[in-house]
Amino acid sequence: MSVPDTYHGDDLFAGVEMGGTKCVCTLAHGPDSILEQRSFPTNSPAETLPALAATLADWTERFPLRAIGVAAFGPICLNPADPRYGHILATNKAGWRDVDVLGALAVSPTLPIGFDTDVNGAALAEMRWGSGRGLQDYAYVTVGTGVGVGLIVNGRATRGIGHSEIGHIRVPRLPGDGLESVCRYHSDCVEGLASGSALVARLHGRAVRDVGSDDPVWKPIVATLAAMCHALVATTGPQRIAIGGGVPSGQPHLLPRIEAELERSLGGYIDLAGHKPYIVPPQLGERAGPLGAVALAIDAAARHKAALHPARDLRCGFTATPI
Repeated sequence: MSVPDTYHGDDLFAGVEMGGTKCVCTLAHGPDSILEQRSFPTNSPAETLPALAATLADWTERFPLRAIGVAAFGPICLNPADPRYGHILATNKAGWRDVDVLGALAVSPTLPIGFDTDVNGAALAEMRWGSGRGLQDYAYVTVGTGVGVGLIVNGRATRGIGHSEIGHIRVPRLPGDGLESVCRYHSDCVEGLASGSALVARLHGRAVRDVGSDDPVWKPIVATLAAMCHALVATTGPQRIAIGGGVPSGQPHLLPRIEAELERSLGGYIDLAGHKPYIVPPQLGERAGPLGAVALAIDAAARHKAALHPARDLRCGFTATPI
């Protein structure tokens, strides 16, 4: 998509979604006004990061950007007090461990930059423009090569010792399930048993397109993802769970089966009756990831503005800066 050399208009944001296979740079006002997108394969850091940085530098020079958002595959360090802030941590992606992503992409000293996981970004985009609109507690699950969960509690992505890693919680196996976990860290986590990589291992060479909805291969996938959803419901209690990604795509039978198994698992202890359908597909579809980076940029701009113009409480005579 071509872009004019100069632009005068509403707020403009740049987002970078860094996925395990490809990275997408998006120049946009929002979901209904995307001016340009550029995609790059996620190869080595030495090859990929300069291409992303060059795109951001080009847009920064040519357009009045308000902020940049970076939504990266993880795990990543999100603690600004940690010297590893902005780095990728113990990833399965070869060559990317300990890489300073944020440092490489902070192309302007004056532009605010938002940084979070790709799934947290997608969750925030869905809450702003998609299936999570109007909610404060929401989970966005992507089941692809791995399993990631963007977890939003009381309107904010969870923090603590790190971001959400629900895809690596350990779950009970179905009796007789002898699959060797595809996760090199855990023998029985969600990602190891129900990711796209696990599905490929379960198919023993069969193509997914040739597998019917009644095939037994889906039973452990459904059970594992329902166990993950049970853990979410019993801990943070999201008001809705969206599940997308390559595995559920084209398999419309999966989400209703997962919801039914979740209700069976809850056993009536927690009532989902007022929230149905509780497990839904993401409304933004494949756009959730790229728009997640834009959502992070929008939030970064809002925080920057709040810091520059803090609210003054005239009753008490002090200045309060929103956190």
